[in-house]
Amino acid sequence: MDFSVIIPARYASSRLPGKPLRRINGKPLLQYVFECAQHCGAQQVVVATDDVRIRDVAEGFGAQVCMTSPTHRSGTDRLAEVVDQLNLRNEQIVVNLQGDEPLMPVSLIQQVATNLHLQVQASVATLCEPIRTAADLFSPNITKVVMDSVGHALYFSRAPIPWDRTAFSANPHDLPLNSSYHRHIGLYAYRVNFLREFVQWPVCALEKAESLEQLRVLWNGRKIHVGLAVATPGPGVDTEEDVARVEL
Repeated sequence: MDFSVIIPARYASSRLPGKPLRRINGKPLLQYVFECAQHCGAQQVVVATDDVRIRDVAEGFGAQVCMTSPTHRSGTDRLAEVVDQLNLRNEQIVVNLQGDEPLMPVSLIQQVATNLHLQVQASVATLCEPIRTAADLFSPNITKVVMDSVGHALYFSRAPIPWDRTAFSANPHDLPLNSSYHRHIGLYAYRVNFLREFVQWPVCALEKAESLEQLRVLWNGRKIHVGLAVATPGPGVDTEEDVARVEL
C-alpha cells in the first residue's frame, strides 16, 4: 500500500503565533512531527506551508517542503494544492498529520492509512477513542462522533451525542454508565481524487454551525470510516500550557 503524509504548518496561530517553530527540549515542534511521520512507512513526507520562516527551518532539518497559497481557509485546502504540486495519482492515499501533534503515535498514522485502503466505500478515514469522563463528554472543545454498524460516521458534534435521554434526565451532568461515547481524533486519510472534489464544494450549514469541516463530507453524501484507535495520542500543542506539558 502506497501513501503519503502531508503536514500542514501555519505560522499565524491565533493562540500561539509561530507555533510550528516553538522549541521543545531544543528542537522545533514541527521537527518532532516530521520525524514521527518518517517512521510510519509513507512513501513521502511533505511539509506544506505558506511561510518562508517555516520553510527555511523545515528544510534545515531535512524536510521536503511545498509552498502554498496564504489564502487557504483550512489545512485540507492546503493539502489539495500540495497533491496537485506533487502530481499525485487519483487513487493514491494521503494522510493529513497536523503540524502541532508532536506526540502522535506512528501506529495511528499507519492505522488510518490502512483503514482507508481497506474501506473501499469510504472517501475518508479517521479515528476515535472512548470518552471516559463527564468533563470530556460535555466539553465543546472535544468533538464527539457516532458511527453506524460498520464504522461509518453518522455525525460529528461538539455536543454530547448520542443523548441518553433516561440517564441525563436522572443525572444531567454525569457520564452514563451503560452508554458508549467516542472522542474524534483529528487525524485523516483521504483519497486524492476525493480531495480534489472536496475543495470545490461550498461550506455547508452543518459545518458552519458546528465549526467542523468533516461535516461537509457527510452533507455531500460521502462516507467517513471511523476506526477505534489502537493507541492513545499524546496531547497536541495549542497554548503555552500545552508547550510546558509536552516538554515534560
